[in-house]
Amino acid sequence: MNQNQPTERKDYKCFYPISTRWMDNDVYGHINNVTYYSYFDSTVNKYLIENTDLDITNSKIVGYVVNSSCNYLSSLSFPDEIEAGLRVNKIGNSSVTYGIGVFKKGESKVSAYGEFTHVFVNRSANKSTPIPAKIRGALEKLLII
Repeated sequence: MNQNQPTERKDYKCFYPISTRWMDNDVYGHINNVTYYSYFDSTVNKYLIENTDLDITNSKIVGYVVNSSCNYLSSLSFPDEIEAGLRVNKIGNSSVTYGIGVFKKGESKVSAYGEFTHVFVNRSANKSTPIPAKIRGALEKLLII
């Protein structure tokens, strides 16, 4: 495994608890791979809602997902208690790439990790726009240098 991969709790700056649900399991008895993307989306948006003035229903500028990926290292299943770690890997003019790690509660090694890229868009024009200052400030707090 590459030493630069964010596989430990210390690699992330902010954490949120996630409750697994029975329906998250697939027929093999572990969290289905597509469910991790829901965890990623919820983690990023929770941070933005709590730390900026982002109103996902009414904001003129919103983040659209343009890319995502996930690497699975160990399985999780309902009723595991899990936590999502969040970091920012890169900030551009109108885009940001987050890093998210999913951990079994209390574990130091990640079970799954990935990236999630938002492009900020003027909702009415449907065109990319620079990241608003308040959002950029909140993102910079999570930036891994």
